[in-house]
Order: sequence, then structure tokens, then C-alpha cells
Amino acid sequence: MSRYVVTGGAGFIGSHLVERLWSNGHEVVAIDNLMTGRIANLDGLRGKTRYQFVEADVSDRFPDVGKADGVFHMASPASPKDFVPLAIPILRVGSLGTMHALEYSLKQGSWFLLASTSEVYGDPEVHPQREDYFGNVNPIGVRGVYDESKRFAEALTMAYHRNKKVSTSIVRIFNTYGPRMRLNDGRVIPNFISQALHGEPLTIYGDGLQTRSLCYVDDLVDGIVRFADKRPVEPINLGNDHEMTVKLLAETIVHLTQSRSSYSFTPLPEDDPKQRCPVLTRAQKTLGWSPSTKLEVGLQKTIDYFRKIL
Repeated sequence: MSRYVVTGGAGFIGSHLVERLWSNGHEVVAIDNLMTGRIANLDGLRGKTRYQFVEADVSDRFPDVGKADGVFHMASPASPKDFVPLAIPILRVGSLGTMHALEYSLKQGSWFLLASTSEVYGDPEVHPQREDYFGNVNPIGVRGVYDESKRFAEALTMAYHRNKKVSTSIVRIFNTYGPRMRLNDGRVIPNFISQALHGEPLTIYGDGLQTRSLCYVDDLVDGIVRFADKRPVEPINLGNDHEMTVKLLAETIVHLTQSRSSYSFTPLPEDDPKQRCPVLTRAQKTLGWSPSTKLEVGLQKTIDYFRKIL
């Protein structure tokens, strides 16, 4: 049994990770300021042994949670809807929050995992995206606050690894979906499901021919957990390498919800990536990981979750 700290532990991905670590027999401390996370996401662990929730903002300081074997730094608002109203908190958690978490790992002698993102590749000019691609990011665009906070966090993580000998890993997370996403999240799957369940037209940005590669959250968490055993230093993509158009995704969700919704086309947002698909060679070789959940299965579980919320 190990003792792990998960920042952003009440968030969409973070809460699933906390549950998985706990289910695997570990002791888990979840930290969250509840800015975008929900304590209800962790209701299944309330009152359990080997679990602790701490409400704190790691951008201000890292709370005193005692000794830990590893830190999963998952904290950050990640929805495009948050990029303007929460621009400064996003930049603070990517910089100060990451530094505080790394300082804690340095002090404790613990391993550190940074949850980075495919957004470091920006609107990619190389497709699909390998980990050695440096990206095409607009630093002053609306999305830049999230993209650059994660790029800085990666640089900071590697600086602590090289200069202070902290054991570090970096996971670059591609589009992930599943239960516990916020209904008003602003990302494509919650948008489409919510509109379909309400019988409203599905809002498709651009012509809908831009592509996404969608990974179910259980598959992603399986990959993240494997980092704790292998502890690779080089960044590794986690996601699904099956690519599909946004228009086809909309049609699939209308079919699965048995909705009569039509489609509404609107201009593409600034710097919205046209293509997004990971190369998974490193994940397969280093972690022995590949996604396994079929899209229709994962979407149906997500739809069922949103039906309950509504």
C-alpha cells in the first residue's frame, strides 16, 4: 500500500483517479478548492478509511498533509468555458500551484506526476501528434492561458527533475469524456448530450469536419495509474487514437439519445484546433497501455449519467 496525494481530486478526472487508487488498496488524500470540482464527485468515499479530503488552493500554498509516496497534480480548470472568467486562476495553478506541489514532493522525497494536456500542441501543424512535436500555440489568444500554463508547468517539472533531482513524470491528456463532466462544461460532449436530451439543435462549430479523438475516463485513469509503477521521465500521450469528425460525433449522440434534435452551425472559435489525435507508441511501449472502451459504450454511460442529473 502507498499513500498518494491527488490535487484537483474533486474534479472530473481527479475524482475517478482518487477512487481508482483507493480501490487498488492505497491511502489517498484528495485536495481541491472546489472552484470547478464538486465534493459530490467523491460521495462514494465519504466515511471510508484510507481516504481524506482537504479543501485548499494549492496556488496559495500546499496544505500540510503529511508524508506521501507520490503526488498526482491534476488541479486546473480545463474547460474552454473557463478560459476567460478563470484565466488568472488557470495561470496561477499552472505556475504557483505546480511549484508548490513540486516543493512538497522535493521535501517529502516523493514521486511527482504532472497532468499536462494535448493543448500544449495547440492547433497542430503536425498530425497525428507525437510527444517530440513542440506545438503551434497562440500565447495571447483566449486558449493561451490554459495552453501556456501547461507548457510552463512542463518546463517547471523538468527543471525540478534536472536541478533538484525530483522523480517526475508528465502525462499529456487528450480529449477525455465520461460521467462527472459538468453539464455546462462547454466541451463538445456535454454540449451535445445536453442539447440532445433537451431536444434542442446541436451546436456544431465550423463545418463540423474538424476531428477529435475521444478517450473514456476509465481507460485514461488506467493509464495514469500505470505511471506510478513505471515512473517514466519523458512525456507520454494518453488518449484514443481513433479519430472522428465533430459532425459524426453529433450524429452518434443524436442516435444514442433517440433525440429528434437538428443541427445548428456557427463560426469556429478562435484557435480551436482543427485536428487532434495522439500517437500512442510511447504509452504502449512504456506503460503497456492502450484504450479499450468502444465509443458507443462510453457515450451511453455518459448519457445515462447526464439523464440522472437532468
